[in-house]
Order: sequence, then C-alpha cells, then structure tokens
Amino acid sequence: MAFRTTTLSYAGVLLSALALGIASCSKGGGSGSNEPPTPTAPTAYALAVPAGFPTPVIPADNPLTNEGVALGRRLFYEKALSSTGTMSCGSCHQQSKAFTDGLPLAVGVDGVANPRGTMSLINALWSTQLTWDGAFTTLETQALKPLENAVELHQPLTVGVGKLQAIAAYPPLFLAAFGTSTITNELLLKALAQFERTLISGSSRYDTYMVTRLGLTTDEVAGLKLYTTHIAPGSVRGAECFHCHTQPLMSSNYEGKFFNNGLDHTFTDPGRGGLTKLAVDQGKFIAPTLRNIALTAPYMHDGRFKTLEEVLDHYSDHVQMNSPNLDPNLAAPAGINDPPFGTHMDLTATEKKQVVAFLKTLTDSTFITDKRFANPN
Repeated sequence: MAFRTTTLSYAGVLLSALALGIASCSKGGGSGSNEPPTPTAPTAYALAVPAGFPTPVIPADNPLTNEGVALGRRLFYEKALSSTGTMSCGSCHQQSKAFTDGLPLAVGVDGVANPRGTMSLINALWSTQLTWDGAFTTLETQALKPLENAVELHQPLTVGVGKLQAIAAYPPLFLAAFGTSTITNELLLKALAQFERTLISGSSRYDTYMVTRLGLTTDEVAGLKLYTTHIAPGSVRGAECFHCHTQPLMSSNYEGKFFNNGLDHTFTDPGRGGLTKLAVDQGKFIAPTLRNIALTAPYMHDGRFKTLEEVLDHYSDHVQMNSPNLDPNLAAPAGINDPPFGTHMDLTATEKKQVVAFLKTLTDSTFITDKRFANPN
C-alpha cells in the first residue's frame, strides 16, 4: 500500500542551541554541578498516513514527537498506573487482538466487569467521538476515564503521577519529551494520546485491492459489492453496511454519528441517550471500525455476538423493527431482499458468507505484529 508521510513539527518548546554545552557547568560556571542537563528540542514524528485516508488533525498543543510517542508507548504498558500494579492500558487493548481484549465486557483490576466491551484503538487518530457513547472528543480527555474508573484501572491520576515521579527512568523521559522532569497529569495524558495517534492500520488485502483490483477471491469481491450496495426494491441486492461503516476507515467515529442498529426493543443501556438525555438518542451507539474486525470478537457494545456469522444473521434477519430510533437504512423496504411485504434484508446463506469473507480481508497482519506498537517494558 502507498503511504504519505506527514511530518508534524514540535511547537511551544523554547530552547536555545547555545545551552547544549552547559550540562556539566555550575551556576557560577564551575564544574561538578548536580543540575540536570538542558534538554534539546524533541524531534518531529513522521506519521505515515495510508493513501486515501483523511488528512490527520493533530492538536496544536500536543504535536507528535519521537520522544513523546516513545514515552506514551511505555506509559501505555505501565502497570504502575493501576491501583494494584497488575494492569495497564495494554491489558485491555492487546495488539494481537487489534487493541481489544477478546471479552464480552471489559474487566478491571478488581475483577469487576465494565458495562461495555473494550473498543479498538485502531485509527483513533481520526475519531471525533470516543467511547461507545461519544463521551469524549479528544484522546487526551478520554484517557483519564479508564485510568480512574472504579471498574477499570481504579487509581486517581495524581497517585499514578506520584508513582512515576519516583521511578528513576521516567523523569528523564518526560524531560526529553516535554522539556521538564516534573511529571504532571496533563503531560502524562498528552504522552498517551501521542502514542495512540500512531496506531494506524491501512495495509490489509482490501487496501491492496482498492489500488490494484487484484488479490481478492470471487466471494470476497461479491461481499464487497454487497457491503457497499443500498437495496433498490425489486432490482438490487445489498447489505447496507457502508451507511454506518464508511470507507476508508470503515467507521462512523470520525463523522460523529451514532446509530440504533436494532438490537433491542427496550434498552438496558441507553447508549448516547444516557449522555445527552435526549429521547432521540436512546439506544444509539458509535459504529466502531470494521478494520481488523475478524480479530475483535465478540461484537456489539455488550459483546452479545460471538462470531461474524451471528452479526450477519442479526442484520439480515433479526433487526428489531419496532426499536425506537431505528436507523432508517435498517428499516429496509419490501423488495428483492425481503419476503413479500417483509421488513428484513433476508440475505441468502451464500450472501452472508460472502460478506463475512470480505470482512476478513480487512485484517492487517503487519499492524498486529508491528514492533513499534508492542510492549517495550
């Protein structure tokens, strides 16, 4: 796959090149001082963006740097940020599972299940709405929740900062990344966000096919066509997937859209509605990325479906048509995908297999084995 490289310059660190030689000098110009060395400016991180992906938007107050990303990667796998010292962000966001955990519901340090499952961090760089209900709009603010949440890492951030300050390795790393060896809540969250913004996946067989039109089987191509087709009653069959999982990111995160996909008639989890308190948002959730979807089972916000086949069965045959706020693209009109006067898409067994076959082409084997994202500790 083709990539474009975006170099993001570091702003806001005011350092003098003349200061590089003063590390061994005392205040009076003598030798033997215990003063820490004056840091050099962090180096800009070259972000490789897959061809066809949107242009990334990086916060002006937290540009990507090699030093910041390296620090964020180490913090991502740092168990001192949990109350028991037994878990890290990487415990629930495992690279081999496309940064999910394989559980229906996330389980925290105290063995208590979260009400929702772990979301993938793939391509979170483009997300404008984070978490299932869109409670956060930046990675910097979102990172605070799992760190402090009682059913996740369950530790006040200030406590975690104190632990890091006492670990000899961390003050120099913060000095290199941010120009100060004093660790703060804000700088810790910024470093985590920098690393998470580098978790870009765009080298699947699907991506190769979109450039070359080669490499997919007949069934996989048929599945792609169903994925991207809207039903036209009486003439065109389709699976309607693209409305909520839009190309190339295969997600609605970057569009800030939420959907009721017809799982239930009444809601035990109100989704977006629990945040906004609006009736129109009840039962709506973000449509997560389908990239690497074959690695992120089980599925839905509550992990109710164990396999992709179960997911296709739901969308084809079991959407709750009387569910409040049901997305109109799932309220399929009576037509060629429906029985007479029916209301479901009613994909055939072959069509379901073709869609599942296509979804598996979204697996990016280079991403899940990339050493840049692995635990460095």
